[in-house]
Amino acid sequence: MALLTINDASDPRLAPYVSIRERDLTGRPDGRFIVEGRVTLGILAHRSRFEVESVFIGESRVEPLADTLALLPADVPVYVAPQPLMDEVAGFAIHRGVVACARKGEPLELGDIMAGSETLLVLNDISNHDNVGAALRNAAAFGADGVVLDERSCDPLYRKSIRVSAGAALWLPFHHGGTGGDHVTSLQQAGFEIWAMTPDASAPALAEMKRPRKTVILLGAEGPGLPADIIARCQPVRIPMRDGFDSINVATAGAIALASLFAQS
Repeated sequence: MALLTINDASDPRLAPYVSIRERDLTGRPDGRFIVEGRVTLGILAHRSRFEVESVFIGESRVEPLADTLALLPADVPVYVAPQPLMDEVAGFAIHRGVVACARKGEPLELGDIMAGSETLLVLNDISNHDNVGAALRNAAAFGADGVVLDERSCDPLYRKSIRVSAGAALWLPFHHGGTGGDHVTSLQQAGFEIWAMTPDASAPALAEMKRPRKTVILLGAEGPGLPADIIARCQPVRIPMRDGFDSINVATAGAIALASLFAQS
């Protein structure tokens, strides 16, 4: 591996890492994204579908991460710097002492996700990065073949989403774009039965449902939930709860529903 010592925060090679938080929130038009932490770096190095551009780590992290760094392609530069310099460049304290820059490449289309899949998680208007990351982690844990997110949902490759997903966002196929209505149309045309998760008491309980061969778990935003017209086009399904309490975290709801499908596989 190419270990390159950095002693100047203005070094142009560190440009992708400057003011990470602000640039993540405003979007990166150059197709780059940032991965943070030891676990996610390990996944990026050995099973990610994305191209690694560079790694930026603190001096004290080189030896502990030697095995992981050895998995990187030989031409990927590893920039090494004192922790205070890293924090200065990033604009905040990088407590984990490791970040990496990768490229998104060509996005997967909805057809790519549907092809050969039997279980999909579909997210509609999920605007919280933690929820998106947790949803992808749950999808990976319970055997979903991929995740579909509408254009109003967060980017799964936002730094925090990747970290919360435990790196699942780096290898689990996903499509990000389009509308919930368009997704329902395409998925139904491809033979998927769509379970629209809802607190509506008239919907059948999850435990009563038998898994079809091709199934979608569809989740809406916390609070408003899925639009009524979307639910009407799908199979409504509810998770029974105690009286006076009708909702749980959206990622948790997805985990329960996916676990139910997984138990029937």
